Amino acid sequence: MKKLLLQAAALCLVAQLATAQIKLPQPSPGATSVQTVGVTDFTVKYSRPAVKGREIFGQLVPYGQLWRTGANSATTFQTTTDVVVEGEKLTAGTYSLFTIPAQGEWTLIFNKNTSASTDAYKQEEDALRVKIKATPSNEKVESFFIGFSDLTDSTAKLNIAWANIKAAADLRVDVNETAQENLEKAVAEKPEDPAVLTQAANWSLSKGRNLDQALAWVDKSIGLKETYRNVWTKAQILAKMGKVAEALPLAQKALALGETSGDQSFGFFKDAIAKNVSDFQAALPKPAQLVKKKKK
Repeated sequence: MKKLLLQAAALCLVAQLATAQIKLPQPSPGATSVQTVGVTDFTVKYSRPAVKGREIFGQLVPYGQLWRTGANSATTFQTTTDVVVEGEKLTAGTYSLFTIPAQGEWTLIFNKNTSASTDAYKQEEDALRVKIKATPSNEKVESFFIGFSDLTDSTAKLNIAWANIKAAADLRVDVNETAQENLEKAVAEKPEDPAVLTQAANWSLSKGRNLDQALAWVDKSIGLKETYRNVWTKAQILAKMGKVAEALPLAQKALALGETSGDQSFGFFKDAIAKNVSDFQAALPKPAQLVKKKKK
């Protein structure tokens, strides 16, 4: 009986060891780079091997051969919208990221198999291959790095750096088209929400596009619940359309509504609305002065 108990205890211990999740330091620790460009989110998950005095490119990472671009498991790249990489379209999704380093130029590869290894890689599963420049860096990068730089609302660079080499790929997203799609989706999901309608109208106003649609959105917002915000938005849209005479009384009304709204945020907008009123007044043609004819 005692022997059976000892055997059972041993089996339990083995089972516990087999399922235990022990977190220990890794020679190539995991890392994640996240960047938003416009309305697109980029996420790169990778591992960071260190130089440790080794000759990297041309030795540890041979030129002309496929490299998993990191260590441990596959490096992955995720984009939430379509993106243009070095002039070539990459569809929204998650990909494993490989490179083929060469002196002065690398091949950057996005593969559909997100768990692909160097041995399991299949070129026919590539979603995109592009050439990118690789240049010597004055600053030595001890731990392998992937990140983003040179950000605008529609562009960025994807940087890969290790040892004394830096490779970079140009990324570009169609922020206006994607944002417009997001706006239309939000309005379709909440067609009776005055705040959503005003936000959609404001974005179109800020870009100076689809003003007729923006006017329709803000008119509906005002019909649902009139506030100084949506009245002011309508005034700005009309002014943008060249209808300053119609915009002026609305801007004046927005100022009055804001004063009595009790909305603490009005203080941040008051000066801008008042300036609109002054600007619209100045833009209107001055009334002709009546000239009295002298009596003969």
